[in-house]
Amino acid sequence: MRGLLLKLLFSLMLCFFIMGTVLTALVWYVFYNYRDVKPHSSSNPAQRNADSDSMELCKDCRENTIDKMVELYSHAWKKHTGNFNKYRSQLASKCHGLSKAIVTQANTPLESKIMYDGEKRKPLQVTPKLFSTFIKEQPFENVTWNTCAVVGNGGILVNSSCGESIDSAQFVFRCNLPPLDKAYEKDVGNKTDLVTANPSILLEKFDGLMEHRRPFVESLSSYGDSLLLLPAFSYGHNTPVSLRALYTLQDFSSPARAVFLNPEYLQNLARFWRTQGLRATRLSTGLIVASLALELCANVHLYGFWPYAQHPYDRHPLTNHYYDDRQGKKTVHAMPAEFGHLLRLHQQGVVRVHLGQCTTGSR
Repeated sequence: MRGLLLKLLFSLMLCFFIMGTVLTALVWYVFYNYRDVKPHSSSNPAQRNADSDSMELCKDCRENTIDKMVELYSHAWKKHTGNFNKYRSQLASKCHGLSKAIVTQANTPLESKIMYDGEKRKPLQVTPKLFSTFIKEQPFENVTWNTCAVVGNGGILVNSSCGESIDSAQFVFRCNLPPLDKAYEKDVGNKTDLVTANPSILLEKFDGLMEHRRPFVESLSSYGDSLLLLPAFSYGHNTPVSLRALYTLQDFSSPARAVFLNPEYLQNLARFWRTQGLRATRLSTGLIVASLALELCANVHLYGFWPYAQHPYDRHPLTNHYYDDRQGKKTVHAMPAEFGHLLRLHQQGVVRVHLGQCTTGSR
C-alpha cells in the first residue's frame, strides 16, 4: 500500500513538472516573438502611410471602374435591330410585361390569391372590395410606342440640358415622384406618362396619408394624367398605404390614375435578371421600368442612370439625385452592377444610355 502511494505521488510530481516546463516555454515564446511589436496607434507614421496607401488603392479601384464604364460607353452608338429583337423576345417570353406588369381584373380574378414577391407571408385573398381597385384591362396591351424615355434621378442630369430630348419621346417613365419644378425643366423636362411611387415616400413625405391628404394630390399636379405605379403587393405594409393613395386620388378627383405592380411580374423579372448574371437583393425601380420599356417601345433611351459620385468625364463630384444628395440603401439595390448590365445593352445596340450633355437632335 505504501509503495502504491509513493508511485502516485511520483506521477503527480512528474505531471506538474511537465506542465511547468510547457508553460515556461510558451511564455518565453510569446515574449520573444512580440517584444518589438508596438501597439496600434493612428499617430504611428508607418501605420498612417499604410492606411493612406490602402485608401489610394480603393480610390484606384473606383477610378478603374469608372474608366471601364466610360470605355464601354465611348464607342459610337447604333441600334442593332437583331440584338434588340432577341432581347425583347426573351423578356416577353419570360416576364410577360404586356399582360402581367400591372394588376388588372383580367389577370387577377375575384377570389384568386396574390403572392407577395418581397416576403414570405400568407397570400392575400382578392375580395370584392380589393378587386374593385384593380383597373379592368392592361394599359399596355396592343400598344407599342416608337420612342420611350426612362428617366432616373441621378445627379448626372444636373446641367445636362436633356429636358428637350426627354420630352420629345412618345412615352416618358419617371421614378419615385421626382420634382419637376421650373428650375429642373431644362435638364429633366416635364412630360410624364408613368411615374412610380415607393410607399416609403408616401410614409415619409405625406405621413402615410393618415392625416392631411391634399398635399399629396397637389404634389402630383406636375405629372398630369399619368399612371401612378405602386408596388402594393411587394410587402404587406405596402398594401394599406398604396390603397390609401388610390382612394385619395379618387376622393380628390385627381387626373392621375393609381395602378399596382403585379408581384408575379416582379418575380419573373428578378429571375430573368439572375439568368443574366445580376445578383441583387431587390431590383431597383429604374431597372424595373427600363425592362418594361423594352417590351413596350421600339426605341428605349435611358437618362440619369449613372450610379457614381463622380462625373464620367471630368470627375467633378455629383449629388446622388439631381434634386438632393440623400443616399439610398446600398444593401438593397446593386446600382453599379445594374448599370453595368444596361451599359452592355447600350454597347449591343439594344438601349441607348445618355451620359453628359444632350444636344439638339441627339436621338
